[in-house]
Amino acid sequence: MFSIRSIIGVLLVTLAWCAPCAAQELKYGAPIPAVHRTLFSKGLDYLEGTQADNGSWDSNAGITGICVMALLASGEDPNFGRYSKAVHGGVRAIINQQDADTGFIRSGMYEHGFAMLALADCYGAVDDRLLWKGKKKAGRTIGEALQLAVRCAVTSQEDNSFKAWRYSPDGTDADTSASGAVFMGLLGARNAGITVPDSAIDGVVEYFVSMTLENGMVNYSGMGGLGASVARSSICALVLSIAKRTDLETFTAVKGYLEDNWDTPSMQWAAYTEYYRSQALFQVHYKMWQRWTRENTVRLAEVQGDDGSIPIQGASHGLTYQTGMALLSAGLNYCLLPIYER
Repeated sequence: MFSIRSIIGVLLVTLAWCAPCAAQELKYGAPIPAVHRTLFSKGLDYLEGTQADNGSWDSNAGITGICVMALLASGEDPNFGRYSKAVHGGVRAIINQQDADTGFIRSGMYEHGFAMLALADCYGAVDDRLLWKGKKKAGRTIGEALQLAVRCAVTSQEDNSFKAWRYSPDGTDADTSASGAVFMGLLGARNAGITVPDSAIDGVVEYFVSMTLENGMVNYSGMGGLGASVARSSICALVLSIAKRTDLETFTAVKGYLEDNWDTPSMQWAAYTEYYRSQALFQVHYKMWQRWTRENTVRLAEVQGDDGSIPIQGASHGLTYQTGMALLSAGLNYCLLPIYER
């Protein structure tokens, strides 16, 4: 028997697929090209093969969350499908890295944000009864872990004068990059049915508005920032879209900036930039995203190794991170993760 949460999870996934994908022009052939399916299949096999015995990737909760989301994005059944064992191991690793008292998922707010988003995408779709099956001791449910993670993020925000986040939960300053990661986790949790205070949403929106210039450029930390960044403008466009604040002048500004720079090469933090650019374009300009994602898929397929890894020139961290982020940048073609709903 399926639980009510499992049924709701299936409905969420179905709705997330139907809304955006119905717009695709199926008369031109299969909606998912063969090159894309091959890219994903090889990439997921690589991630499965690099997973540690404790279920994590690179002993990092954030990278583990990224890999779990990539595994979910292809549409394989997370409970009995090809990668279900890897999904369950990744979720357990995230929960095991969470502080049971504070809800903080170590080791920083970036990690906390990506791990929280992964938990939100798993909530209702991954059966908790299978998650801890065969283990000596059952850990927290996904719902319990997600609620704790939300509480940690909200408490951290309340103590921050910018009503946003930096590197640690007790940080007193903020930046738009870390704040975007945590905010997407909160929005994912809210979409999954977890209570997130309106004041938390409003506070982060106000922060992003304050950090955005009239030309759509978004500062990093403090006015003056680090100059133009497709990644930061993408983050701002994405969070305002998912938060349903597209009526703001700030959204119009970042939307225009992305439309003018939709194909500007990412020279630094490339994997990170393309991860956010893909989601932002998907939300703000669907036709432009269609062209971009075709080109992105070809680029990724050209550099993918025989082992399935996807090295991204100019990207930070290791191949696991780069592969996971690359797959997620292409994952919108499947339109399956609930956070991608348009």
